[in-house]
Amino acid sequence: MITPAEQSVLDRVDEHLLVRITQNLLRAAGQNPPGEEAATVAALSAAAIELDLDVVATRVEPGRDNVSVTLAGGNGPGLLLLGHTDVVPVGDGWTKDPFGGELIDGRIYGRGASDMKGGLAAALAALAALRGVALTGPVELAALMDEEETGKGIRAYVETATNSWAGCITAEPTDLQTIIGARGDSYLRVEIHGKACHAGNPADGANAIYGAAAVVAEIERLHAELAESPHPLLGAATWSVGQIQGGTGGSIVPAECVLVADRRLLPGESPEGVLDDLKARVAGLGLEDRGLSVELEMPMEMPAFLTPADADLVTITDAALADAGGPQLPLGGWTAACDGGFVARDLGVPVVVLGPGSVTNQAHRADESVGVDELVVAARAYVLTALRLLG
Repeated sequence: MITPAEQSVLDRVDEHLLVRITQNLLRAAGQNPPGEEAATVAALSAAAIELDLDVVATRVEPGRDNVSVTLAGGNGPGLLLLGHTDVVPVGDGWTKDPFGGELIDGRIYGRGASDMKGGLAAALAALAALRGVALTGPVELAALMDEEETGKGIRAYVETATNSWAGCITAEPTDLQTIIGARGDSYLRVEIHGKACHAGNPADGANAIYGAAAVVAEIERLHAELAESPHPLLGAATWSVGQIQGGTGGSIVPAECVLVADRRLLPGESPEGVLDDLKARVAGLGLEDRGLSVELEMPMEMPAFLTPADADLVTITDAALADAGGPQLPLGGWTAACDGGFVARDLGVPVVVLGPGSVTNQAHRADESVGVDELVVAARAYVLTALRLLG
């Protein structure tokens, strides 16, 4: 039930402002790779300054900043709204301008509309609506770089974090469903080294592609084993080989082959344990007996998280979402990964994921879009959560 005091704050959520901010963010580049967040950071910072909010940019790499927009409150724990400023590359198949921010029939189109410039706009509009409200702690929007690749932004953020948080809402696209758990992710790179020779006498060499094929088959077996033990909310951990490259010509036995695999992580799984497990399984293939050597590394890992369904953040956020006009979906789990896992693991803060747009139907697709009505509901939900968590 919305109180009159809450309603007076909700009335400040400005739909026109939401649309304008979303469009301006979409018209700024942000593709990663190669790491073009600077234009998005500039657009977000300009909007926040216009709204008289405190903005701090922190350099992570040359030309690539994290940005924090903060609404001051009391000395108690605050609410962290978490997002990222990078988007995946545009790709093919678009019928709309991917950087146009067009508003058509109640939807705004552009790369990142769902993932997750719409969420950033909703969070910023919520901060604007909360100005002048007495809260027991601050509300911060942390908009971080490099989420779509190796997570450099969130790693830098948690290493230097000094604020105390009562909870974190990651504003990723969830179809306006409160998500209490998400799988993590890791990339594993496998290099197979052999010996080149003329293909007319292949026994004189050691075929690195054959070794890679054996590793791929082993990864497929690992995936099948994991499918037998699904998590009740998040499903099974998974393996997927996404890249393989080797050889220099059809008449040359290849001396090198490299493959990259994606391994989704469940709560409690150790990335180091996953890497050690794959090393042990590969060692059991006997590739050394075939004149091959193998190097394995994990260049990226993003932890999973699971927040108890009865945690204060969960019950307050989900009730706020319902009161804000949300679809009242059951608490859910997410098969995607997000920066919220670092906040849960490294800062010990309870996390939920809640945002406008759809990770399954819109994110990373051509003609990506987000509904204006979803933006409004998300902003209202963030406002009510802040009022009730920090009231």
